[in-house]
Amino acid sequence: MFRPIAACARRRLSLGLTLLGVLAVAGAGSLVMARPTIPQGRELRDERNITIFVESLMGKRHMSQMEVDDEISRRTMDMFLKTLDPMKLYFLQSDVDKFASERTKIDDYVKQGDISVAYRIFDVFLDRVKERTAVAQKFVDQKFDYTTDETMARDPKKIEWAKSREEMDERWRKRVKYDLLLLTTDDDKTKPEEAIEKLHKRYRSIDQRWNQTSDDELMEIFLTSFTMSFDPHSSYMSPDSLENFAIQMRLELDGIGASLESKYGETVVRHIVPGGAADKDGRLKVDDVITGVGQGNEGELLDITDMKLNDVVMKIRGKPGTVVRLEVKKAGGAGMATYDITRARIELKDSEARSTMLERGPHGEVVGEQKVPITEDASKDDSNKSASNDSKDAKQESATSRVIEQPKADGSVFRIGVIDLPSFYMDMEGRRNGKDDYRSAVRDVRRLLEELKEKKVDMVVVDLRFNGGGSLPESVEMTGLFIDQGPVVQVKGPDGRVIPHVDDKPGAVWGGPLVVLINKFSASASEIFAGAIQDYGRGIIVGDHSTHGKGTVQELEELGRIVNQLNPPNYGALKMTIQQFYRPGGDSTQNRGVVSDIELPSQVSHWDIGESDLDYALKFDSVHPLPHQNYPDASASVIKELRDRSAARVAKSDYFKGEEKRIERYLQRKDDPITLNKEKFLAEKKELNTEKEQEDLFDDLQTNDRPVFPKTPYNDEVVAIALDYLELLGDTRLAQR
Repeated sequence: MFRPIAACARRRLSLGLTLLGVLAVAGAGSLVMARPTIPQGRELRDERNITIFVESLMGKRHMSQMEVDDEISRRTMDMFLKTLDPMKLYFLQSDVDKFASERTKIDDYVKQGDISVAYRIFDVFLDRVKERTAVAQKFVDQKFDYTTDETMARDPKKIEWAKSREEMDERWRKRVKYDLLLLTTDDDKTKPEEAIEKLHKRYRSIDQRWNQTSDDELMEIFLTSFTMSFDPHSSYMSPDSLENFAIQMRLELDGIGASLESKYGETVVRHIVPGGAADKDGRLKVDDVITGVGQGNEGELLDITDMKLNDVVMKIRGKPGTVVRLEVKKAGGAGMATYDITRARIELKDSEARSTMLERGPHGEVVGEQKVPITEDASKDDSNKSASNDSKDAKQESATSRVIEQPKADGSVFRIGVIDLPSFYMDMEGRRNGKDDYRSAVRDVRRLLEELKEKKVDMVVVDLRFNGGGSLPESVEMTGLFIDQGPVVQVKGPDGRVIPHVDDKPGAVWGGPLVVLINKFSASASEIFAGAIQDYGRGIIVGDHSTHGKGTVQELEELGRIVNQLNPPNYGALKMTIQQFYRPGGDSTQNRGVVSDIELPSQVSHWDIGESDLDYALKFDSVHPLPHQNYPDASASVIKELRDRSAARVAKSDYFKGEEKRIERYLQRKDDPITLNKEKFLAEKKELNTEKEQEDLFDDLQTNDRPVFPKTPYNDEVVAIALDYLELLGDTRLAQR
């Protein structure tokens, strides 16, 4: 099963490497109940300044050195339309034809600071959304025949814009039929009448949400369409987006500690952060629906039904020690309640590095579970100290780990330490302000390595699966924890000059055997680390066929500082690709990624989620290699033996046999249209449900208390490879061939 959802709209992992950090959170804006109008007065001057600054910087400093010309103009138009209507469900061909006269003028407009074309197009889009959702509401109440052999197109690239309203009506009839089929088969508990009501809410919510788009949000969408015409990772960040970005990099925010999602126009509690204010209070539960928000003990409760999620979040978020009142519809129909919760500083601990120790003893038995935690320094503020300590304790209780034992020849045990590193995070503001204890992935991993050494582990596994990147300095310093000294990455700018970034600190924190675990979601800073480890022969790379393939560096520039360095206006920021990075051996990871030494079968390897699948991605190239140390830890003979042993196990594994079959079916059917015949639909769903697997995978990533390296057939094979590696490294004859 594959659901027709555009890849660009479905990607929840942010894949970014900047000079200071990762882009992690999309933007939010103020609530506007009417469709946007072209701003006037001061707002118009700000909009012009922002647009001119973005155009000027992109034209002068972007890595591609492309000029802002008619080609960029055409790309911007296509990207803007694709962002608004990725599945071609709203705009008609006649609309696109009407916009055609603007296709080569956008470059001229932005040079003048004029983005009124975005408002003109968006105004038409809002009309089409209103029109289409009204049609959809009518179709929802119709009876559908699910015994016919109708199909619906899966890939929007293979369909044209609808030529008429009648053609668009037919497209929506199939869409509604599919949505109903999906709702009634995804959840056996959903009755047909409940599915109908959910779809009415969904389509009503679509119309309402688009009409709540603020001027800042529309400007962000349009200017990002312009910047993404140069490459996929350049974007304009509105003031709210910039604030959320800073929160993510600090790994902390002020609020109640609850993750929310918008579902059918309702704000639903998705997760309670352990140790946060809501967790301590104990009344708010997962699946509760928040219907109203008030400020303080006596503040009026504002109805938030159908309000944009980002606006709800901004109303709930606030200074530690202040009170927010929540009107809640309890999960499971348990009635209504109002909770007053005191906000606190919340640490986003799911983004920290974590570790676990795997042991195998004389008899091969599993003997228990153990967590190797990160110990946090308490904040000076009493309220923050309490939140920090409670959060740490809650994390220790909810996170799990495994101990696996394997006998050595002398009767002792092999011990394998696993470090889970979700990103190369770093508190930019703390570092810039000279804060001694600013948040740093390198500091946390160094601490974990020291703790694992005290446990006398024989090997370390660094798990970079789903690590979307982060800080360039952090990736260089992180590599230095595992090598003596030498170049880690080479960085080339628009002028063609190549500058090496070197680990100049002698000695490694961990000099023993090393495995780096990757998948296709490992990107950017992860690829710097994995590529350097592979070039040095310092360890082996295990996982998907290759990493994501993002080999570029972005710079974040607050645009207001162009006007006033000391007291800048809030103009948001431009995240722009200014450099491309290369491994010590000279190859870029751009598009190609870091290829595993030992590949394990995985559907993810075949999903269209890599850099090469993105529009206008920069090309692969190489520079001259730099002299660097070659360790004996990953010789060709060792890697070949590891591959052979793993392949023999994989061939006998029921899990991997099933995965190979799923891969084969996926490749055979990924371009086929979706059947709307219920019997065939259910058969395909039972056999292959890739979109559901993707959703489950991404949902797991949002869970703060997910275990470090849980016991799965896939992870068991990683452990088997690690144990083989330890054995082979002990065989000096093989290692020295």
